[in-house]
Amino acid sequence: MIESFWAAMVAISSNKLRSLLTVLGIVIGVSAVLGMIAVGDGAKTILINEAIRFGGADNFSIYRKGWIRKNDRWVPNPSQHYFKLEDAALIESESPSVENVTSCALRHNGRVQSSNGSELRGVSFHGITPLYPFTRDVPVVLGRFLTDEDVAKRSRVTVLGWDFVEELFQNEDPIGKEVRLTMGQRGRMGQRGTISERFTVVGILSSKGVSMRQGWNLDDDLYLPITALQDRFIGNNYIDYFSIKAVTPEKVQQASKEVMEIIKKHHNVQEEYYGTWIAADFATGPLDKIRVVLQISLTSIAFISLVVGGIGIMNMVLVSVNERTREIGLRKALGAKKQDIFFQFLAESTIMSSIGGTIGIILGFFIAYGISIGLSHFITLVDKWPMVFPIKWAVISILFSASIGIGFGLYPAIRASRLQPVEALRIE
Repeated sequence: MIESFWAAMVAISSNKLRSLLTVLGIVIGVSAVLGMIAVGDGAKTILINEAIRFGGADNFSIYRKGWIRKNDRWVPNPSQHYFKLEDAALIESESPSVENVTSCALRHNGRVQSSNGSELRGVSFHGITPLYPFTRDVPVVLGRFLTDEDVAKRSRVTVLGWDFVEELFQNEDPIGKEVRLTMGQRGRMGQRGTISERFTVVGILSSKGVSMRQGWNLDDDLYLPITALQDRFIGNNYIDYFSIKAVTPEKVQQASKEVMEIIKKHHNVQEEYYGTWIAADFATGPLDKIRVVLQISLTSIAFISLVVGGIGIMNMVLVSVNERTREIGLRKALGAKKQDIFFQFLAESTIMSSIGGTIGIILGFFIAYGISIGLSHFITLVDKWPMVFPIKWAVISILFSASIGIGFGLYPAIRASRLQPVEALRIE
């Protein structure tokens, strides 16, 4: 076996250019697939990091749907059950996969005015409970966050996103200052009105930036004790959704199932009336579908390239057998066995295909690296496009390349091993 291996290496090295051209199909197939998979994995890494930045990979939400699909049309949700604050305690106590729960109520298109006359419109008012920074991984950088006492007393205090510091207070310390919050409201008879209240700023959240995919800006949101929002701007004690943190990112799916079962058990409602929003799935779901289609397409192209490369290897080994017929006859006359000749030519084809796969992996790495640098310069929404080289696919590629060499090298190796010494020595 070792002698056959070295004989194959000598044969390949004596025809370097021909060997390189022979494995070109394998090189192209492997490098193209690895390069594109690396770019796709880089995109997925960006979106996963964004999911962490805008909620956390371990975060998900449960909400009551406003509309449901029934008999091929959209109808209002018939359920009379609305989430309440006490449901959060039930979820925390009965779901082993849940770490904490934040109750949330939401109103859009509010207006915020500072004492110096600066104003922001189109602001979202979030009524929340004190665990929100832990559930959504949003630290406070100035002042404090809302407390249980704020919720119990319905205190008129607020925590602001970072944009308010720049746009309302011109980068001055806003802690302790008052802002006027105004929200439109529709009355029972359809008439419109506005509610305006003064709140004291007690904290500022760290900057989260803008979502690359949706354009969301969490830095211009405003947070109130949920009871204050319900009493002063909504008029009921309903919860719009629960923001929930699982014990680990791997437990998110399990936690969402447990929470849904708890809701169904305690309120005797149908699951179709409620929805689940998982931050990581929302960010990467559509990309995963694209990646699957892309991987299938690239794998098909790579398979064709590898088969073409395999045919080239088989052709070269057949030519090598014809060129070295006298050598084969001489070796057999000197005592070489059939399996020695067989393994020599099989090793030759396998080594060539493995070399092609190795070159393809190296070239694929540099292709992926070059594309990541290019995307970092041309896509301004990300600071740097991550270079995520698919080690698993590299290993699969080298193994598949070797198998191509074995598969397409069998016929030439068998043909060489069956040559009769007397007939082989007659050939000039």
